[in-house]
This record gives sequence, C-alpha cells and structure tokens, in this order.
Amino acid sequence: MSEKNDALLEMKGISKEFPNVKALDNVSITVRRGTVHALMGENGAGKSTLMKCLFGIYSYDSGEIFLDGSPVSFKTPKEALENGVAMVHQELNQALKRSVMDNMWLGRYPKALGVFTSEKKMYEDTMAIFDRLGLKIDPKRIMSTMPVSQRQMAEIAKAVSYDAKIIVLDEPTSSLSDSEVEQLFEIIQKLKANGCGIIYISHKMEEILRISDDVTVMRDGKHIATKPASELDMNTIIKLMVGRELSNRFPEKTNKVGETVLEVVGLSAAHNHVSDVSFNVKSGEIVGVAGLDGSGRTELLEALFGISERKSGKIYLSGKEIKNRNPRESISNGFALLTEERRKNGIFAILDILENTVISNIKSYRSYYLSNGKMRSDTDRMIKAMRIKTPNSSTKIRSLSGGNQQKVILGRWLLTEPEILLLDEPTRGIDVGAKYEIYQLIIELASKGKAVIMVSSEMPELLGICSRILVMSGGRLAGELSAEEATQEEIMKLATSNI
Repeated sequence: MSEKNDALLEMKGISKEFPNVKALDNVSITVRRGTVHALMGENGAGKSTLMKCLFGIYSYDSGEIFLDGSPVSFKTPKEALENGVAMVHQELNQALKRSVMDNMWLGRYPKALGVFTSEKKMYEDTMAIFDRLGLKIDPKRIMSTMPVSQRQMAEIAKAVSYDAKIIVLDEPTSSLSDSEVEQLFEIIQKLKANGCGIIYISHKMEEILRISDDVTVMRDGKHIATKPASELDMNTIIKLMVGRELSNRFPEKTNKVGETVLEVVGLSAAHNHVSDVSFNVKSGEIVGVAGLDGSGRTELLEALFGISERKSGKIYLSGKEIKNRNPRESISNGFALLTEERRKNGIFAILDILENTVISNIKSYRSYYLSNGKMRSDTDRMIKAMRIKTPNSSTKIRSLSGGNQQKVILGRWLLTEPEILLLDEPTRGIDVGAKYEIYQLIIELASKGKAVIMVSSEMPELLGICSRILVMSGGRLAGELSAEEATQEEIMKLATSNI
C-alpha cells in the first residue's frame, strides 16, 4: 500500500493561540491506517489541544485536516463522532447517576417502532459491544457505583460503538490495573486489525514502546520529531520531550526519618471495605500504599481524612487522639488530601488559578476583608515553586493541562502547611519531567519533617521515593515492606493475598 493511501488522518500546519499563549505552532501529524500513533510531550506541550482541534472542541487558527483523503473541519464533537472520530478523555465526563448503557447511547438511543426508546435493544447492543471487547461490565449498573477503571473501560467501549476510524485515547491506563491494561492492549490490537487508527497519549514510556508503531513528540506547542517506535528508547524519548538529558528518574532521598508522628490503630470504615488497618508514620518519612484497584488504597486515605465515616479504630497525632470526623476538622488537625480524580473532586473548574490555590487556606487571608495582595503573592509563589505553565494567576484552571492542574492543587495544600500529607496518585497523567519535580517537592516536604502517605499504581514510583511500602488487599493491610527489601514481585504477592 502506498504511503499516501496508508495515511488515514493528516493534520497539517495546525496553529492555535489563546490569550497570551501560543498553544500550537504549525504542528503536523500523520496517522497511518491500522497503527497506534503515540503522542508524547510534557504537560502543556500541546497534545490535548491538538486533539481538541481535531475533535471539534476547539477551532484552530490555521492549518488543514484530512480524514481518509477528504478535507474535514469539525465544529462540534457530535460532528466528529458522526464522521468516525472518537476521543476518550483523561478526565472522564460521564452522567454518573445514569446506568452504563444510558451513558453508552446518550443522544442516540435505539428506538422501537421508530419512536420509543427500546431498553431491551439498548441492553442487547451494549452487551454485544462488551462481549466483542471481552468486558465484564453490567450495562444496567449505575456509573457512580463503579471504580474509575471500569468507568474508563466503559468509555473506551463507547468510542468503539461509533465504529470510529480514528480513536484518541488520552492517558487510557492512568486508572487501570495491570490486568486491565493487558485487556486494553488486546482491544487495541483488535481495532488495529480492523484498520482503525489509534492516537495514544501517555506518559508511561514502557507502554509507548510496547504498543506504538509511530511516536510523535511535541514540546512547547511545536512538533519536535516523529519516528518509528522501533527506533526509540526511553532515554531518547525523554531527551526529545524535555530538551535535555534526565539521567535519573528519581531524586536522591535527602529526607531523614524521625519519631512516630501518626499512629493508626484498627481503622475500619463504615461504608467501604477498609477493615482493621493499623500502621504508623514517622516525621520526615514517605510511606507508600500499594495494591490492586479496589484494594482499599483510596478508601484508606478517605477514612483518615474524614471523607468516609469511620466505623471503628483510633488515630493518634503526636501521641494525642484526634477524630478527623470531616475534612474541615482534618485540615485543622494538619492533614491535607490530594485526591485521585482532579476533575471530579480536585479543581473548581470555573475559577481561576488564584482562587483554586488559596481556597483551602482562605481564613489566613481575612481580617476585616480578604487581602488580595497576600493571596496573589502566595499564588505567584506557588506558580514559581511548582513551575506551573500559565500566563498568570488569573487564568482559568480548566484551561491548564492536567499536570499543571495537579501542581495547582498540590500548591493549594502546601499553603495550609500540613503536618500529614495524603497523596492519592499525585503524578497521575503527569509527564516525566514534571514527575521528577513533584518527587523533589515531596522529598523536600519530608526533609522539613512532614509525614507523607502516598498511594500510587506505579510500583517503580513507590520503590523510587518511599521509605516503606504498605500493601493493601481486599480492604486489609496485607503486609509492609521496607524500601530495601521491596520488589515489584513481593508487592504483587502481597497485593493478591486476600483476593
């Protein structure tokens, strides 16, 4: 097949400018039929903006798009979907109080007699797609009752249901377990075999090198390089992404572990399956929490922070019992929680960076009135410290990349000067350069005597910066490993012990 006929999607010279920001500068990309084309770059490099231009979310200022040789310019996502282009966003946007099949067919419900919505056909059509993809999901289940990983797989199935020629997957494995990742890769292989083109956005190098046929790297809104994946290795990709060598994935552990500052005894949650969990954390210590999806990792942090009601157990801070009955009380006790899902319960999307940064610490800016100068000064300090890519603190947070949003939230909690920092997937969807910066920041906080508890699905991350690793399985603490004795194999052995 000729190279021209092989081109399923061509985006040529795409440029897009926002106020004070050149988001895309003459970017071109060609996706071949039946291939996976990885799109890589640091947060803010322009990857998602380019895809939003393709999908009709943004209008682009200049350039051309060709789908199967014909010029296209979608004005809305609906138009893109109707023409065979589907996109699964990193931050899921679903009707959580509706069923899986309602979400699947929203806006295009199957009809009986051409008039009435047919629940039976909707169920059968949903099951047919799930069976084809090998998914074990109940179509009638309410979306909000499902873990993020299953919701992600349901969204991927929805994209497949459009019989799309091009499917954009933005960080599709950020919430998936290892077995679910393998299942996704099998789905991708089936789609490739049917001639579908997959645009795959991910910061996980190992995945990119394994699943991709071609790789395009972007930096600062520009196209840097497109190469066959077979010609690339991790170090080459990192150098193309960040424009410099990054010799170590993890900073040196400079934090010194002190005395026990937090003790948790027999903690059980009332409405989730966390049961009889006991552990302690010392000042200056970074304790990792590992486990498979649904093991109780996130629920443990929520119980500690007072988001979920405690059934039994005690929490001691510096030897004194505390209750942490709700987030407000937890914050006053020196706790801070960075949540897993930024969009759902992390950011205030309609507010700007300043408002998102100071909102958890608002009392400190108020005497008779709010001190705008102090709020702006602290926000600018966090923008600088976190290296947040933004024109200024008045920028709406929803316009930032996912990684930069994460940095804003982390900066928000740092302003509360917490003693206990609870981090749930702190580097989810963040590029390798920004990850390193966040690791540095976490280690610096620990060096100042803060106690850090960090949940992560990425075992190399836990092994790279933690002093100890707690392993959850089936809602219980299955074991504890020191950084010296921990291996991925040992962690997995414990993680599957209560299943």
